[in-house]
Amino acid sequence: MITTQNKLIEERTERTKWFLQDRFGMFIHWGLYAIPARGEWVRNGERLTVEQYQPYFDAFNPQRYNPTEWARAAKQAGMKYAVLTAKHHDGFCLFDSQLTDYKSTNTPSGRDLVREFLDAFRAEGIKVGLYYSIIDWHHEDYPAYGDLHHPMRDNKDYQRDPATFPRYLEYMHGQVRELLTNYGKLDIMWFDFSYGEMSGEKWRATELMEMIRSIQPHLIIDNRLEVNDGQASIMTSNPNVYSGDFCSPEQIIPTEGLTDNEGRSLPWEACITLNNNWGYAAHDHTYKTPQTVIRKLVECVSKNGNMLLNVGPNANGEIPVESLRILEEVGEWMNANGESIYGCGKADLPKPDWGRYTQKGNTVYAHIYEENIGPIHLPGLAGKIKQARVLADGSEVFLSLPWNASQYSTDAFMNFHRPEHSTYPLPDPRNTVIELKLIDEM
Repeated sequence: MITTQNKLIEERTERTKWFLQDRFGMFIHWGLYAIPARGEWVRNGERLTVEQYQPYFDAFNPQRYNPTEWARAAKQAGMKYAVLTAKHHDGFCLFDSQLTDYKSTNTPSGRDLVREFLDAFRAEGIKVGLYYSIIDWHHEDYPAYGDLHHPMRDNKDYQRDPATFPRYLEYMHGQVRELLTNYGKLDIMWFDFSYGEMSGEKWRATELMEMIRSIQPHLIIDNRLEVNDGQASIMTSNPNVYSGDFCSPEQIIPTEGLTDNEGRSLPWEACITLNNNWGYAAHDHTYKTPQTVIRKLVECVSKNGNMLLNVGPNANGEIPVESLRILEEVGEWMNANGESIYGCGKADLPKPDWGRYTQKGNTVYAHIYEENIGPIHLPGLAGKIKQARVLADGSEVFLSLPWNASQYSTDAFMNFHRPEHSTYPLPDPRNTVIELKLIDEM
């Protein structure tokens, strides 16, 4: 007998097939907060009232916004999907919602920025998703005084009547319906975020999920209607209907990937910033290196996960030059080595000392980060490799048992040159990928 929970898991497995194939996406945090340029939580951190925040609405006019350029940067970087903040916590909408005046079409910009984003990324063959904040610091019926995160949480003048909260829920559900019915086929709906008692059915989550599934049943959804951090029912064999299709660890990569309580691998995606902020921060130049991004992407895939890498465009609508430079170099590596990422997952081998493995079928990809003393050691693979080559250029890699390794008869050893016992620099010090074709009976 198929239980409701088994059906939920089977449907989740089917929906996420493309997600586990694509592995690498672009996150885009953009809104009014690009003007103060101090991050997307500026209202929260500086306790700004709606009135104090209003000048940014009145000035919002990103005349250099060209989502085609964004889409081409994402495609060149090897990203297969992208998620844009349709509405962040400040309540400002980048789309032409009929349920509020607090939207981009009412600013000097006068543009439906979500529609332009979707059109541009679809044109480049990139799957599209929208981020929607289920919390809202602008809406008059959302809890303010006494809330954990609202900018007016310490101001008694902003005491709200709990009896009006259902009006906010009608608004929130209505906007999700607008996004699902007015903007064509979406691939991802990325909700953010639950906390404390503000989780699950506080959002009328079952009703919301039923509405989503009735309109776009293929859509994959993150787990943040239920939880933002910590244990969630998606990690059990008894998931809630609103548990989501994938887990969303933020600014952290799980130690061993994620599984449910029966050991089944769960779809998951680490969302990671390029610097220290999600939204544009003019003075934040602490950017991750391309090498770090490449290796962390590999780490995610080696643990059956995805990476969603964030950019924060500025007030003019441009992705910062520093971000574009990093994406360009990551893309150069992905162009040569993407085969070791797309459709790959955890290998059936222990993690090696010199880097990581990813695997696709009977092909193992050795991601080598460190130069070795002599040949590179492949524990347990003696007699199990029928071909080894550098993935980037197809060049031969030599396999042998060195004279000084007779005690490691069950292991394989490889080198890029001859004589094999010599030490040579790695072809790519960021991450040299060796494709290992295994014999069929492994």
